[in-house]
Amino acid sequence: MAEKILSSVYQGILEIGDARLECHVLEDGSRIFSTRDFLNAFGIDYNQRTPSVALKKFLMRIRFISLGNESLTNPIDLPIKFKDPTKSGFVNNGYAVELLPEICDAVLKLANRTVLSIDYNKAYEQSRKLFKAFAKVGIIALVDEATGYQDFRDKNALQTILNQYLKKEHAAWAKRFPDEFYNQIFRLKKWEWKDIRKNRPGVVGKYTKDLVYSRLAPGVLAELENLNPPISPGRRRVKHHQWLTDDIGHPALGEHLHTLITFMRISSSWDQFYRYVTRAFPVYGEQLNLDFDDD
Repeated sequence: MAEKILSSVYQGILEIGDARLECHVLEDGSRIFSTRDFLNAFGIDYNQRTPSVALKKFLMRIRFISLGNESLTNPIDLPIKFKDPTKSGFVNNGYAVELLPEICDAVLKLANRTVLSIDYNKAYEQSRKLFKAFAKVGIIALVDEATGYQDFRDKNALQTILNQYLKKEHAAWAKRFPDEFYNQIFRLKKWEWKDIRKNRPGVVGKYTKDLVYSRLAPGVLAELENLNPPISPGRRRVKHHQWLTDDIGHPALGEHLHTLITFMRISSSWDQFYRYVTRAFPVYGEQLNLDFDDD
């Protein structure tokens, strides 16, 4: 069966020191550098027609293979073939970006043993600069930033979270918020408690969004606002919790409420309770809107 050749879907330039490396993210999420960019990273001269030969020669010369790390040497013998649609779709050879810091490490170790050939002084200097950069920020993060893939990656990760927590259609109502949750709010705010159905100030809706939905999981509150917008001041078609999934959303809500109630029980004032919550559950970045929907 013919080898499947993937296309580059994100491209960018990663600049580290003197190195200016073209990087790619393929259809399957693999991050790669081309053979030429591997050589450019180390300042290695090569014939334009035979960069793969030059790379193997370089690795042999630095005794990379003698380090005995087959998980690194085997990929060098099997380059990743890919197409770059920005360059007429020609097939190129590339290598996983994770190999670059490993090769840098090998060069530095050999230099420390004084067995690095003098004509690879440039490779040593480049390895030192590159490895220093990788120590601060991982190579994957650097490539994702350079290619712009981090924006897609973060959105994709957020969508995965929302799919786990939220349904496509709301469920029938069922009681999810214990009365004690509201009872404790009244106690800490020093309000008179009479009847939960008749004695709930509209501001409790704001507290519920702040304490619960904005801290449940990234993006959940914003998506609930989209799925379940107000139909009139203080009213929504259904309760927010009716959109939560049975397997993840509702258990997460129950656990979160249990923790909040525990914080309430051990707090003597609203400010003390709120400090506990802020420390334990930072808001995930949503902009809170004041309305009267409570649970």
